[in-house]
Amino acid sequence: MALENTAAPDPAPGEPEWLALVRAQVRDLRYGVVQLVVHDGRVTQIERTEKVRLASDRASHAHH
Repeated sequence: MALENTAAPDPAPGEPEWLALVRAQVRDLRYGVVQLVVHDGRVTQIERTEKVRLASDRASHAHH
C-alpha cells in the first residue's frame, strides 16, 4: 500500500505521518505483518498482510 494512495489518519503532535499510518494498520490487525519499505532514509511504502487463523481439525477431533 503506497503512502500517497492512503487517507492518512491525523498524526499526533510531532508524530510523522508514516507512524500514524502504521498505527492505523496495526490497530485492527489480529494476525499478520505490517512491513515498512524505506528508500533514502524515508518510509516510502507500508505493506500489510493479514492472516486468517482457522481452528485445526486435530483440536476439534480431540474432544470427540
